[in-house]
Order: sequence, then structure tokens, then C-alpha cells
Amino acid sequence: MTFEELGLSPEVLSAVQDAGYQTPTPIQTQAVPYVLMGRDVLGCAQTGTGKTASFTLPMIDVLASGRARARMPRSLILEPTRELATQVAENFEKYGKNHALSMALLIGGVSLVEQEKRLDRGVDVLIATPGRLLDLFERGRILLADTKILVIDESDRMLDMGFMPDVERIVGFLPRTRQTLFFSATMPPEIRRLADKFLSNPKEVTVSPPATAAETVSQAVVSAPSLPKDKRAVLRDLLRLDEVTSALIFCNRKRDVGILYRSLARHDFPAAELHGDLAQPVREQTLKRFKDGEIKLLVCSDVAARGLDLPKVSHVFNFDVPANPEDYIHRIGRTGRAGRSGQAYMLATRDDRKALAAIQSMLGHAIEKRPHQDGQVQERAPCSVPQEETTRTTTAQDAAVPPNGKGRRSRRRRGGEAMDGSRGPGATRHAGSKPAKSPKSPADTAFGDDVPAFLLRQSPVPPAA
Repeated sequence: MTFEELGLSPEVLSAVQDAGYQTPTPIQTQAVPYVLMGRDVLGCAQTGTGKTASFTLPMIDVLASGRARARMPRSLILEPTRELATQVAENFEKYGKNHALSMALLIGGVSLVEQEKRLDRGVDVLIATPGRLLDLFERGRILLADTKILVIDESDRMLDMGFMPDVERIVGFLPRTRQTLFFSATMPPEIRRLADKFLSNPKEVTVSPPATAAETVSQAVVSAPSLPKDKRAVLRDLLRLDEVTSALIFCNRKRDVGILYRSLARHDFPAAELHGDLAQPVREQTLKRFKDGEIKLLVCSDVAARGLDLPKVSHVFNFDVPANPEDYIHRIGRTGRAGRSGQAYMLATRDDRKALAAIQSMLGHAIEKRPHQDGQVQERAPCSVPQEETTRTTTAQDAAVPPNGKGRRSRRRRGGEAMDGSRGPGATRHAGSKPAKSPKSPADTAFGDDVPAFLLRQSPVPPAA
């Protein structure tokens, strides 16, 4: 099927052709006609299948007739992250260049004044994150009574990020007579319950089984040491050995994103970091530099795991095994897009066995295990300590400490050296010599403070020969 057969207008078809697209994807083939008919749509497709165009293209034609009024947008698209909202706005500008539709982007991290000015002029398409939209609504700067089309995109991500209460509140401000488009990469029971609540007699479109990886992505698990320093060394080896043209490297925590980024920069890798704590202009500039090829590696949190259009990513590295198996699907979906092949590596330690098993159970098959270089990755062996360095004298206080470790302990000494690294009096000795054994005193017994009197007697010193 071609785009002409979907029923789109000549203006939209011209914009699609200028963008370089010739054939619609399965989700576009099935969803676009129903959107043009005004039906509610429940769409489920894995990441990287063109869900954004499946609702932006027909919405442009639907909104082509009509006029927006001040502070009353005609359509609303909700996105979970700023990056996704910005990307959808870019798609509307690209596909709607032959139409005179107005658009406003409401996201955090940018000036409220400019956003309010756009709303005051009236917009046909409002693209927003839930938090910023509610902020402006409570200020009385926006009205939703004239919204004809609602799109809830990446709804499973909305659920994961805790936005669904905000989304339900926003839906309550909208008119009951509207067209609702509900898109998700996965369809857990919670999402289906919300879809039943928001949609009216929807047409369900599913083009692939939920939570499946694209066939264009080769997957592999690499055993890695538990020590973070050694684990970073394994990652650097993979980056050097494989033909990496551009790669996303995912960490579970934002703090670890910064640590790994600085480590790669110290080893002269062209890398940058991307996570939710960065200012919005920095995030936008970082993504632009990555798309333009100025930086080769992007160390990121799951803020980059959903919907971002990065078609030329050759590799995805899961530096951390994701705790949620479905996040694994979204992460590796950043490569192998638009018919290209991609490679996904996951560094797994011994502590990741449970999370790895959950991912493989969701996929329905085991992921190929690939040894690091020519053999297995060996974890750092414990340092061997010479026997004489571990010898110490047990004191009465040591013996009196209960098994649970509570109570007072005397300072332990190890070969004349205290545990805090200080040297005791008279402990100086030559390197390599054994520590001198001090004579036991009566207190150096297991009696504690109740030492029998006969043990406290001093033996007479024999006369010198």
C-alpha cells in the first residue's frame, strides 16, 4: 500500500514525499484511515514503527478546515517527556508545512511568557506534557472546552512515570464529544483499563505482539564484573572492538549517567550525557549534536528510551540491566530503525540474574551470551595478605565482646599497626621482618575484668647467671 491509498490530501502527500517516505508502515496503514473517519483508535505497536506519523498525518487533514480561538486549542497531544513533545512538534512542522495550522509546545524548562503569548493568539494543535499543561490551566491561561481531538501518546510510559492521575484530571476538562487516539508500545492491564475509560467504541490496531523486540536488532549479553570500575573497562573494550558509528548507553540511575560519561571522557571517547536533571536548552543542544554526528556516544537515562527519532543509531548498550523488562524493549528499539540493522549489548553481573531472567521470560527466548574478548570476564580476585600481616593478639576486651559484635572493643593491632593505619608505640620494625610477640599479661585471658588473684601475682625474677 502507498500513502496515496490512505486517503490523505495532496498537500500532506507532498510533504511526506519531501520528507523521503515512500511506503507507510503497518501501524500507519491500519490507523490512518480510522483517524480520518473520526473513530477512536487504540493503537499498540513496538517502538520504532512510526506511531507518531500514524496520528499526525491524518490530524493535519482533519484540522485543515476550521479556525482556532484564543486560549482554546482545537486538538491536544499529551506526551510523557519534553523530548517526545519536541519531536512531535517537529513532525507537525514537517508534515504540515503546506497548511496554515498554528501550533504551541508546552513543556517545562522554557519561558512561560512565550507559551502564553502563543496561546493568546489561538492554536490548532497543542502539544504538551501534563505538568506544564495543568500549570497553565490553573493560571486560567488555557481553556479545553473546544478541543475536538485528544491524543495520549506513549501511555505506558505515562503510567510508569506516575502521570496517569494528571492525565485523568486533564481528560475531565475536555468535552465528552471528542475523538480520542490512545497509543502505547505495550498493553498491560492498567493501560487497557484506562483505554476502556477514555475511549468510546474504539478501533483496536495492533501490528505486533506487545513487548517484542524488532527483528532487525541483534541482541547479546556480555558477562561483566560487579565492581563498577572493572565494568566500565568491559564497556570500553566493547566500544573499541565493535564498529560503533553512534551508540546510546543506558544507565538505570541519573547519578551513574554522570559517572560513566566522565569516565568515557577521561579515556578520550566522544561522549555526552542526557538525563532529566539537565536544563532543557542543554538537553536540546545535546540531542542536536548527537543527531548531527558531533558526538558518537550518548550516555543517558530512560528519558531517551521512548519515541526519539534517532534513525542512525548503530548500537545500544545497556550498561545496567533494566529492572522493568519492558524498558529493555524500548531501549534496544532505539537501534535497528527504518529497516536498518542494529546491535544491542547488555552488561550483566552476577547480581543481575533475576532481572535478566525476567527479560528473557518476556521475550520468550534466551539472549545470546557473548564472552568478552577471547574468554570469560574474570572478576577481580581478592588481594592475598601475607600471614604475618594478619596476626594479632586477642585481648580480654576482644574476648568479652558478644557474638553480635556489640559492646566495647579495644583497638585492634595488626603487626604493630592499628586498624586506622596509625603505628603503636614501639612498633617500628624493618620491612619484611615478623612482628615481635609481646609477653602475655594476666589480663590477656578470657576472664575479662574478673581475673583470679593468683594470676595477678608476679613471679620472682631468677638471678642472672
